[in-house]
Amino acid sequence: MKNMIKILSVWSIGVSLFACSDLTFGDKFLGDQPESSGATLDSMFNSKANADKVLTQAYCYLPYGLPTKSGAGYNKLGVNILEALTDLYSSYRNMSSDGPVNLYYNGMLSPNIASNLQGCEAYRFGSQLEYHAIRYAYLYIENLPKVPNMTEAERNERIAEAKTLIALSYAEMLRYVGGVPILTTYVDPNDDMNFPRATFDATVKHIIGLLDEAIPYLNWKQKDIDDGRMTKAGAMGLKIRVLLFAASPTFNGPKWREDANEYTCYGNYDLQRWKDVVTACDDFMKALDLNGEYGLTMPTEATPEARRLAYRSGYYDRGGTEVLISVRRGYAPSIHQNIYDQRYYSGPTLNYVNMFPWSDGKDFDENFNWSNPSKQPFFDADGTPLRDPRLYETVAVPGDKYFNGTPPPIYTNHPNYRNDGTGFLMMKFILTDKGVRDNRPVQWPYLRLPEVLLSYAEALNEVNNGPTATAYSCINQVRARVGLSAIPTSGMDKKKFLTAILKERALEFGFEEVRWFDMVRRGMAEDFKKTLYGLVTTGNDANNPTAFTFKEVFKLPTTRYWSSNWDTKWYLQPIPQNEINKAYGMTQNPGW
Repeated sequence: MKNMIKILSVWSIGVSLFACSDLTFGDKFLGDQPESSGATLDSMFNSKANADKVLTQAYCYLPYGLPTKSGAGYNKLGVNILEALTDLYSSYRNMSSDGPVNLYYNGMLSPNIASNLQGCEAYRFGSQLEYHAIRYAYLYIENLPKVPNMTEAERNERIAEAKTLIALSYAEMLRYVGGVPILTTYVDPNDDMNFPRATFDATVKHIIGLLDEAIPYLNWKQKDIDDGRMTKAGAMGLKIRVLLFAASPTFNGPKWREDANEYTCYGNYDLQRWKDVVTACDDFMKALDLNGEYGLTMPTEATPEARRLAYRSGYYDRGGTEVLISVRRGYAPSIHQNIYDQRYYSGPTLNYVNMFPWSDGKDFDENFNWSNPSKQPFFDADGTPLRDPRLYETVAVPGDKYFNGTPPPIYTNHPNYRNDGTGFLMMKFILTDKGVRDNRPVQWPYLRLPEVLLSYAEALNEVNNGPTATAYSCINQVRARVGLSAIPTSGMDKKKFLTAILKERALEFGFEEVRWFDMVRRGMAEDFKKTLYGLVTTGNDANNPTAFTFKEVFKLPTTRYWSSNWDTKWYLQPIPQNEINKAYGMTQNPGW
């Protein structure tokens, strides 16, 4: 057939496509991979409408952190969440496909895992969707000149969107495996299949180069029907995230393990890498001052409930002022239900719950006497929340309402109590009110404005060997939104300020896939190895408790392999051996 698409995947790309909920697909060429669809370049690019479908297909491959479906490329960790590998959360799913239990907690992850667990890793290079997005984006870029009736400005903006999608896809691979093979075009099947692995440095530079090319042509913020497309603010925020990750000690310093190489780190320390983060943040703030439109979602009144709802709106609501890059899979009630069903078999740790301060901003005592509390830890007698409002939006705790307004099954006399749990459940992304959930897409906030603020504070702390006034302002803006007091300045040196920043990131971005990468880039070995705890609670009524007795703190029964057998190899995921055996140029990560 004339002008048949010729794109060959060196990687194992064989999954069926799904449709983004906000755009309709029906044309055959978007039902399969382009090289197997029988579509022609002429049919794909004979109009703006058809060409836009190709770009939209690239959008459909963006990473999504919530468990919504199984299948190659979608069932990360066996339809679990990345926080299950951190100190914030623990899985107790008795399922043969659960990634945390069957690959990580028992130390069985390897380049050669059993076929039934393939795809249940945190990231399986070669089976994820990033190269799908890259291929469709390059297909779009290279053929856009064929499209009639597009102005130069329209072409430049759409190409910039495609470049941002490519950059985001490489950024995701960088965080999980380090340097990767870089494609700069679609691949013709007649070409030599030779795609050597790029170094860590080259991969970072490629990502930043794509973003720098895209930023001048993107809209600062999309509106109405274009909401969800890449923006200048999103591209600038992504640039900050990538530079921060690369500048952090695991990669910017002495080798993080003896066999670390140029594909997995820089191998030396350079303060300029931190300065580059500050410069990128300065640029973002200048653009924000000039263009406005973004800002933290603020409460309508100074009450715990209003602060909680403002925080929820900030991470959840489409078209708001806080999310810089968002991904959504659909409106269907089944998506909400699936998230809820999966979370019933896992739970936040008491370690995480203890991180959340009191509502006035004072730290919660990690040695709190749960069996004989001096004060109530969650709600007072009239039901007023006593802690950081983000706790109640992030974690289902005793006394709060859960799915469909029912008490969460986390106290021993609840009819559906599970005694193998942690005593808490994930609350974030699970809207308790059915009327609020219906016809509301479960948005994945891939990147939010608070991350820019906290990254700025962290980088300033590094560059200036301690916090500056601007660094304090950044972290305190995030805290003030939920009614917390400013962090104290007395005795706050570089190390203590960093500790405050990392804690604030854990509180603000719970279940948004931030904690794992913070632990990796900062080499937080002690947090990987720490003992994790749960809490046993009993209610004064089985069906509608109004008071609780906290019976005991207990060590979680699942001991993680790395708590006593720590190895820094866990910072990056192994490359499947069958991917290396294809001999196009990918190599194994250190320690695997």
